[in-house]
Amino acid sequence: MSKAHPPELKKFMDKKLCLKLNGARTVTGILRGFDPFMNLVVDETIESGPAGAHIDIGMVVIRGNSIIMLEALDRV
Repeated sequence: MSKAHPPELKKFMDKKLCLKLNGARTVTGILRGFDPFMNLVVDETIESGPAGAHIDIGMVVIRGNSIIMLEALDRV
């Protein structure tokens, strides 16, 4: 069985990201850390609700298998 290789996310560290997640959820925040399974630590996180509502949820860990798309909002 082969070992998991870490994702190439070093260039996104301390940059603002927009993440689309399972369940039609969208969050934005600053990437603070990651692991080989693409679990992310995101700080200053804001979840965008369906009616345009924004919920400030602070620092969170997002499991890699729930991430559909990752977009950098800051220049990389």
